[in-house]
Amino acid sequence: MPSKTKKTFKDLGLSVKVLDAINRKGFEEPTEIQELTIPVMLRDDSNIIAQAQTGTGKTAAFGLPLVDMIDGNLKTVQALILVPTRELAIQVSEEINSLKGSSNIKITPIYGGQSIDQQLRRLKKGVHIVVGTPGRIIDHLKRKTLILSNIEHLILDEADEMLNMGFIDDMEEIFRFTNPHKKTLLFSATMPQRIKVLANKYMEGYELLASTKKQLTTNLTEQIYFEVKASDKFEALCRIIDIENNFYGLIFCRTKKDVDSVVSHLKNRGYGADAIHGDITQSQRERTLNSFKRKNINTLVATDVAARGIDVNNLSHVINYSLPGDSEAYVHRIGRTGRAGNEGTAITFITPSEYKKLMFIQRKAKTDIKRSTVPKVEDIINAKISKIDEDILSMAGKEIDSNYFNWAKKLQENKHPTEIIATILHYCFKDDLNPKNYGEMDESFKKRKSVDLKGKTRLFVALGKKDQLNPKKLVSLITKKVSIHENKISDVQVLDNFSFITVPFEKAEEMIASFKKRGRKQLISHVKKGKKFKR
Repeated sequence: MPSKTKKTFKDLGLSVKVLDAINRKGFEEPTEIQELTIPVMLRDDSNIIAQAQTGTGKTAAFGLPLVDMIDGNLKTVQALILVPTRELAIQVSEEINSLKGSSNIKITPIYGGQSIDQQLRRLKKGVHIVVGTPGRIIDHLKRKTLILSNIEHLILDEADEMLNMGFIDDMEEIFRFTNPHKKTLLFSATMPQRIKVLANKYMEGYELLASTKKQLTTNLTEQIYFEVKASDKFEALCRIIDIENNFYGLIFCRTKKDVDSVVSHLKNRGYGADAIHGDITQSQRERTLNSFKRKNINTLVATDVAARGIDVNNLSHVINYSLPGDSEAYVHRIGRTGRAGNEGTAITFITPSEYKKLMFIQRKAKTDIKRSTVPKVEDIINAKISKIDEDILSMAGKEIDSNYFNWAKKLQENKHPTEIIATILHYCFKDDLNPKNYGEMDESFKKRKSVDLKGKTRLFVALGKKDQLNPKKLVSLITKKVSIHENKISDVQVLDNFSFITVPFEKAEEMIASFKKRGRKQLISHVKKGKKFKR
């Protein structure tokens, strides 16, 4: 258990060069899993099983000590990090790159779908840390283009997810290629029996570390998503800012180039906005953050890495202008609103092709992200008018200089009061209330999608033959849980650890929600006992 007195990164035993990198990233204090894991890894005398949820900073928990322990002068692979998906491989690789500071350590992601020739060239030049998915790692091991006989550290990230995806045999195969004297670190949000068996078989004398379980996302944060074309994201962003009375938000982009582009366009439209990313100097970063905290600007645009360490409690909005790479990044982002008892809104923009990835993030983060629509121009104009009405009426009756009363009387001598008021409102607000300030948004894809919903999609099911499942039982299980006829389910494939089915697209989300609601143990119990489900 961590001590009652909160430790700093310096207390954990990290080197000066790593502490400098932490300071540049803006990390303020270690999370619980970092406080538990980093000192044990630095001792380098024990295997580790670390139980921690998504969004608790686990990448830095193993990434920071790795940077300290890797010898950059050697040209051999010294650490392998196994992850379940290509998105996570990229995310972890980028995160460790951002943590290495001035070190000459080379990190590379290795995953399926990427050019293997490109990977071969990088490996041949010399890599110290490889972050990869099991299938592609085995490809390189069989080609003998990746040598793991000298690695000092093997890290299994999201081990339970790799188990659910059927990678347990691949994980064991990879173990056989590694240095038997290495230190192994296994990260898992849950600790199923098969993970314990794997640990007992390959991790003799491990130390178990567990961070306190906590709610990943706050109930004070409303989470919604808008489906828009990539070219309409900026228009959607402006509409969101304008329909809010007191917008005070943090906007996340994937790249530094995107951050600069969004900020430039916001400033051109007259919004108070600024940027922070990796190319911003520390002094400029501090000035920008101070300006944001004082609300001299109400919109801050950032990359994930640059936003680490930002501590603002009263944000009204966090906007994912670009979809985050994985659920951990999503939780980190939206965790910056809904703080200190304040309510907030987290908005995610997705293009039509990103819907499935968002649903995956939703399941992993164990949260509910609701679909919504971008505000219409007339709604924004009406909201602005209501705010103007409120401001004028709140000032009416207060002490006003007599010169203004005299001026008002003079204006009414030849014109009706209503005409005078209308003229003043037009004079003051014609630019703010001009509908032409907003561009048209292309919603034709939504019409196409209504047709696409009649199509089909392929779903992964984390149940297989080892759960006493067969195609007939799987179809029966689904039809009892979801209002779908069995003839609408096709291409049923039941493997040892998991299964695949093809279903109408319009039913896919309902099925996913139903599976999520009941949980794997309950599903297995119903399969074995042949129980019927209530829809």
